[in-house]
Amino acid sequence: MLSVRDLGVAFGTVQPLSGVSFAVGKGETLGIVGESGSGKSLTAMSVMGLLPLSGGRITGGTVEFDGQDLTKLSERAYRKLRGGRIGLITQNPMTSLDPLQKIGPQVDDVAKLHLGLDATKARARTEEILGTLRIPEPALICERYPHQMSGGMKQRIVIAMALAADPDVLIADEPTTALDVTVQAQIIRLLDDLVKERDLALVLITHDMSVVAQTCDKVVVMYAGRAVEHGPVEEIFDRPRHPYTQALIACIPRGLDGATRLTGIEGTVPTVVNYPNGCPFHPRCPRAEAICATDPPDFSVHGDSAAACHFAEVADAQSA
Repeated sequence: MLSVRDLGVAFGTVQPLSGVSFAVGKGETLGIVGESGSGKSLTAMSVMGLLPLSGGRITGGTVEFDGQDLTKLSERAYRKLRGGRIGLITQNPMTSLDPLQKIGPQVDDVAKLHLGLDATKARARTEEILGTLRIPEPALICERYPHQMSGGMKQRIVIAMALAADPDVLIADEPTTALDVTVQAQIIRLLDDLVKERDLALVLITHDMSVVAQTCDKVVVMYAGRAVEHGPVEEIFDRPRHPYTQALIACIPRGLDGATRLTGIEGTVPTVVNYPNGCPFHPRCPRAEAICATDPPDFSVHGDSAAACHFAEVADAQSA
């Protein structure tokens, strides 16, 4: 349903995103994972056609939805797809809802705009979707304001807005941000159920590799505005070839006793104006050699996955 090829994005003379590619079909969940500043949310904005709102533009590549190149669409045509056939679950439910408007009308508006329903049918659809999302007493919730709801309930409302027009593709931009662990698990389980029940194509943006392992069919690992590894989840976790992917997996907590030490990644993600030459991860990479600081690595294919690392073959041999 959605195919992104060699996507590049610029803001003025600065290019924070380059060469990003991935594809996801109906009934599949694709995870886009990486630390903050890796370009995950910018990728989502590019797919949704929202870059002009912040002064950005697509400089190369294609974004194809159902065989149509979205980069060639006018804003008018894009509006018919955005929120309609392509739904977006925004990152922070606390700020995504209008605090001055009741819940019901905010969800109703999506069905009115994209499905052409009248007020009565739109409200009936809203209550049906809220019920599907396991929200008790949907009619009562529709008459409440956002400040009267918990963080987990607000997140469900944002999901309801994304589903109101019955989309084919759903992009979830870190949908569990600022939620406690129990609610996070509920939201992730809910999204997984929606993919299976509605045959959606889900793009799940996250910084949590454990969420990817539990939920996704495929994964794209991003760092400093580039994809550095991609492939089926099982293969990536069984045999990660890029040092950054290995580092992210190593950060997953594995013990509950007090003696267990959490693993971190030394250094920080570079800012867009300070992207290093060569491999962007080389300043933090324990395996880096001279070539890594000068030559950007090409992708090398390993089974169904691929990694952009000069020494992916070595990592493959070591893990075999």
